[in-house]
Amino acid sequence: MGVIRTAPGESVTFRALGLLDAFDTTHRVLSLTQIAHRAGMPLTTAQRRLRDLVDARLLERREDGLFEIGARMWRLGLLSRPTSMREAALPHLQDLVARTGHTVHLAVLDGHAALVVDRLAGSRTVPTRHLPGARLPLYCTAVGKALLAFAPESVQEAVLVSMTAHTPFTVTDPAVLRDQLARIRRTRLADSRQQHRLGIASVAVPVFGSDGGVGAGLALIGPLAAHLPAHADALRTCATSVAQSVALLEQRWFEE
Repeated sequence: MGVIRTAPGESVTFRALGLLDAFDTTHRVLSLTQIAHRAGMPLTTAQRRLRDLVDARLLERREDGLFEIGARMWRLGLLSRPTSMREAALPHLQDLVARTGHTVHLAVLDGHAALVVDRLAGSRTVPTRHLPGARLPLYCTAVGKALLAFAPESVQEAVLVSMTAHTPFTVTDPAVLRDQLARIRRTRLADSRQQHRLGIASVAVPVFGSDGGVGAGLALIGPLAAHLPAHADALRTCATSVAQSVALLEQRWFEE
């Protein structure tokens, strides 16, 4: 994650969000200077806003003066849809890992990226650095493509004009990616071979919600030698089970 530039005239709320966005899976504890730099904000402004966030218990200031996410943020995060989806999906993800032996990713659309909601490793796994909370590109990962193919047109267009190569195999030609997305909409199956990381292959399917839209993407990740498309039926079965469990969970919310 790079520096997040805040624009002049942004509201207090957006400036506060800019400070919170300075934190991610590789930046869990930050100093005032680091936060201000990553948020693209003057030090004095950041200091004032951080004081408010600490008072609201959204951030915590430690004894050494460094900042970390506060308990109130954690409590609010438990109420989010990705958290509920993760809980509902977990038994089905475990079954898929046991059946295939490969790493499983569950991700949701988050702006112009895929947010990893859960990741389970199997006995035939390859090392992956993407833990829950990580954000993946939509155009060169299988789970990202499964989400992008059904994303709003505005999201697709924004991604198509901002693609950069992660490996020599990354597709950065908008026409080629458009064809891939059309195929994914037809087959309900996305794939990636060394487009994001060398030596890694993945296949993914969309997880449809009760409203007919795509609520998540489900992927298997393995080495190039693994014939991951052979597990397409197992992947689709898992996606259907996840969708049913999420729908039942949401139904209970309305009944309570």
